[in-house]
Amino acid sequence: MMAESSLPDQPEWSCGPDRLGGGTMPLVMGILNVTPDSFHDGRSTFRDLEGMVALGDELRAAGADIIDVGGESTRPGASRVPPEEQRLRTSGVIAGIRERCTTPISIDTTHRSVAEAALDAGATIVNDVSAGTEDPALLDLVAERGAGLVLMHRLTDPLRDSYSDRYESDPEYGAPGVVPAVAEHLRQRLDAAVARGVGPEQIVLDPGLGFGKSVPQNLDLVRGLPDLRAALGRPLLIGASRKSFIGALLGGQAPSERLPGSLAVALVAAQLGAFVLRTHDVAPTRETLLVAAEIHRPGTTSGGTI
Repeated sequence: MMAESSLPDQPEWSCGPDRLGGGTMPLVMGILNVTPDSFHDGRSTFRDLEGMVALGDELRAAGADIIDVGGESTRPGASRVPPEEQRLRTSGVIAGIRERCTTPISIDTTHRSVAEAALDAGATIVNDVSAGTEDPALLDLVAERGAGLVLMHRLTDPLRDSYSDRYESDPEYGAPGVVPAVAEHLRQRLDAAVARGVGPEQIVLDPGLGFGKSVPQNLDLVRGLPDLRAALGRPLLIGASRKSFIGALLGGQAPSERLPGSLAVALVAAQLGAFVLRTHDVAPTRETLLVAAEIHRPGTTSGGTI
């Protein structure tokens, strides 16, 4: 008999007025970069507000459960963007999307002031790649507003980071390895957020694929998703879309060529219990999940077993 595999049932995530999840498939978070310098799809040709809001419409129509708006690239080597500029880039876009639909919106930032403006404009989730270390007051804001919160692991900030396929040796995570080290860091950041009044039910954790990890370490983290879930007791977000470790596995592909590899990681992550899949490619990701869910749906087989 063939071994069974399925998409696990998902918990619920408290994000202000929204309760997300609870189904049998991961949530799909569509990336909307209001930046000219992201590694895959910097939107330098879409600087006008209406153009960016229209891209939000496209993500919603493609099936995004969440639209993640960011005004600062976090690719390795990216220049930092002042909070004032991030607010200018993102708040109007978020307000414009909110006027057109009820799809939950997240703000990708490490600054309280940017997050506050985004929540005022209609966002209900804060996605912080620094896990509250750059601006701890951001955690207080999330507690005050009851917003959803994503806390991510990263080894260093973007200015000192490197693409995963460019390390001469693996970044150092100690003898236990990258999975236990990432789990311990996320546990500490989870505890820090809860200590500042954020409810555990508001928090999703992200192991930070590509942020200070070599190609083998990224693979270890994907394989280790069940261990991370068990150790942390919170849902996990996986952001593998178009990243360099995928290109390295496929002979050095450019970001524009990494869709099939990204879908492979998304599917494996879903089967291993990922709660949110953050992606540039909403429709292909959702279609991949739908086909997988249909294959695993009870009562649809007619071929018997061996």
